[in-house]
Amino acid sequence: MSERDGQNGDGNENENENENESESESEQSNLDENTNTNGVSDETGSGERGRIQSVLERLARSSAVERLSISLAALVLSMLVGTVLILASGRMTTCTTAAATYFGVGFCYDPVMVYDRLFFGALGDPMNPLFRPFQGEFAAPFRRGWSPFNPAMAITLRETTVLVFTGLSVALAFRAGVFNIGTQGQLIAGALASALGVLAVVPFVPSGIVGTFVLVPIGLFIGALFGGLYGAIPGILKAYADANEVITTIMLNFVAAQIAFYLVSVHFNKPNSSVIETADLPAFALIPSVVFDPRTSFSLIAFAIALVFAVGIYYLLEQTSFGYDLRTSGLQPDAAEYAGVDTRRTIVRSLTLSGALGGLGGAMYVLMILGNFQDGIPAYGFDGITVAILAGNNPIGVLFAAPLFGIIKSGSIVIDTSTSVPPQLIGVLRGLIILFVAMPEFFRLFGRRIFSIDEPRPAATDGGQIDE
Repeated sequence: MSERDGQNGDGNENENENENESESESEQSNLDENTNTNGVSDETGSGERGRIQSVLERLARSSAVERLSISLAALVLSMLVGTVLILASGRMTTCTTAAATYFGVGFCYDPVMVYDRLFFGALGDPMNPLFRPFQGEFAAPFRRGWSPFNPAMAITLRETTVLVFTGLSVALAFRAGVFNIGTQGQLIAGALASALGVLAVVPFVPSGIVGTFVLVPIGLFIGALFGGLYGAIPGILKAYADANEVITTIMLNFVAAQIAFYLVSVHFNKPNSSVIETADLPAFALIPSVVFDPRTSFSLIAFAIALVFAVGIYYLLEQTSFGYDLRTSGLQPDAAEYAGVDTRRTIVRSLTLSGALGGLGGAMYVLMILGNFQDGIPAYGFDGITVAILAGNNPIGVLFAAPLFGIIKSGSIVIDTSTSVPPQLIGVLRGLIILFVAMPEFFRLFGRRIFSIDEPRPAATDGGQIDE
């Protein structure tokens, strides 16, 4: 081999080595780029999740003042969105005379009037004591000025009273970790049982105040008893058959409505009545009205009973061993069993008590509002779910959440009777307020469960310390 050939061979080897090094560097560069890209993507994804978790945790740890501020801001936001919907609907609707003119454009519906009727229609108008729905003799006692005992306020408190019981029913079950969606069915069971029970006892009780003191407690007790028994059914199914309580309670709502329809229409229907209803209860069998006009079908006594039950349920949950077992089973089922809590029995007892509260709401509806049982009871039970969520499943919070829904329900009636706004739009406005106000609290409860905030520490079964 010549010297030139040797140099050419060395040159080819160097070129091959350079090419291999170049390819390796290129592959490494591509690998680095992919790594960087994936890293950025992972960091972006984890950053988004981190922000969501941070918001949830911040919301979960918010104070009472912060939660109140959030609720008020949500209420204002819902009204702004509702205003846009009212104006848009009013613009697309044909009318002879515009109800309002904004920016030179006429609208068939006036959002200012709608919200005026919603709130002042529920509370009474300080500037106009004789508010539109309550004219003439009915409103005559209030001619000298606005009074907190006006008819509009009575109707709002009437709705609030029933909502307190349904809200307590749902809140108690939620605290136990079970989802009682069947409060409506338990309310129907309690209402029907209360009406039929009182009608059966009336012939054996003297009339007058003595009859009132006998029949009202009997009616309330029967309503709570049958509501509790009806609530125990899904409790037993969940505890001993592992049946999903959401499905069973929803199904039992329809079962209760159909059983009530059959019993009243076939066996207990009021003679010569065009609707499905029982015979009327005598006046002395109803909860007497105090201070407010009897024609409003509201009793301050019933409202006071609701307040007592709210305080009592709060004490039961926070200050008793049963309440501790119930809360622990809801938050830490495994820890509750480790501590010796019979979780099956707790589930049955919690749904039974929850059903009893729903049945009490039904008894209140019969003994205070209707004076008999009628088919087609309003959806107080389903409204109670939203009341409980807004209250944070706190019995005392229910006392503040229920009046808001009482205002919405009674104010909606005023809008429907005193404006040309269609009922469908009224329903949308109600739904917006409920959605905007309740959702922050829903996410707060969700965050508390994720981050295990304020969970009770289970007690050791031997009285000593639990090993960490």
